[in-house]
Amino acid sequence: MAKEVQMSIKMEPELRDQFMAAAAQRHRPAAQIIRDLMRLYIGDNEAPNALTAETIRKARRGEDVLHAASAADLFKQLGI
Repeated sequence: MAKEVQMSIKMEPELRDQFMAAAAQRHRPAAQIIRDLMRLYIGDNEAPNALTAETIRKARRGEDVLHAASAADLFKQLGI
């Protein structure tokens, strides 16, 4: 098990109260919600994996890009 450390955050009392109330309504510990939000933030800021990076390079070169007149047209081209 990883060692746990404490962290303090400065915030407005009203924001803290609203957050704690929302956590209580969902029967979730506030600390767990903060950890989940931190993991989401980290994930959103990670570099893309190799497949995603290659897909981005192809799209920038105009390769494997679909052009559709509508959502229905796009779904038809994708076969879904």
